Amino acid sequence: MVSNIIFYIMFSFKMRDVISGGVKKDNVMIIIGLILIIFFLVGYIYVAVAADPSLVTAFILFFGSLFVTLMIILLNRLIKTSKERSLEIAQILISVIDSRGPNLQGHSLHVKNLMTVFYKHLPRNLKGDFNLISLEYAALLHDIGKLEMPLEILNKEGNLNEEEQEIMRTHPQVGVRILRPIKSFDYIADWILYHHERVDGNGYYFKKDESIPFPSKMIAIIDAYSAITMGRVYSEPKSHEEAIEIIKSFAGIKYDKELVDIFVSIPKEEIVACAPKIEKYWGSAGFLKKNGK
Repeated sequence: MVSNIIFYIMFSFKMRDVISGGVKKDNVMIIIGLILIIFFLVGYIYVAVAADPSLVTAFILFFGSLFVTLMIILLNRLIKTSKERSLEIAQILISVIDSRGPNLQGHSLHVKNLMTVFYKHLPRNLKGDFNLISLEYAALLHDIGKLEMPLEILNKEGNLNEEEQEIMRTHPQVGVRILRPIKSFDYIADWILYHHERVDGNGYYFKKDESIPFPSKMIAIIDAYSAITMGRVYSEPKSHEEAIEIIKSFAGIKYDKELVDIFVSIPKEEIVACAPKIEKYWGSAGFLKKNGK
């Protein structure tokens, strides 16, 4: 039963993300469940110490606790599987959105993959209360607002003029508006809204240093790495080493210096492995054309 309590607490922490969290009724039920399982532990201790249980009673109590263990493990596996499937579905939908132009294809999935590796290498004290599933969804959906950006701006080969820049700067706000109907996504709304902020205060909305959400600072770095290495219609893709040097040159200016130090220390092979296998969509009808064939 002591093990069950530990498993249950671990299980309840895994429920705190954008997919399974955010519902007050569920949170109340989780707390009630914890109280009940602790109550059963006290009952077991009482029977073992103060009472004189028979062998039959001992077997009933043992197999009762074993049943609870199996149920917790089963629920944990079911929830893990459902989260993996929902993330895969989201990735497919985002790939369709990214197909709107060569500047986007594969970018969102690349950023999501980079977030997974980035989180893995964060020191324990920096991970804090941030759940990996929530971070992956924020990374995957960070550019969803570009769904409403004009194609002539998204795919422009030259520099954007002032008016076009102002339109493009609205894409984080548009993204938050698109996701607003999903109430549990309120948790990651600011992470998406402020992913173009700079630590020097010269970003889209002039947030600075600690006023920028920590996950937004992470997205800013990996978003830049993806853009640099995958290239754009107006710039050729650069190597991993070139991208790392560019990011390092903006540490403390655009990007959080501590996070930059962590990111550039990640082994090259782990970062390079994040590059997605791009499914390209061509034509207004959205016909699928894989690898340009």
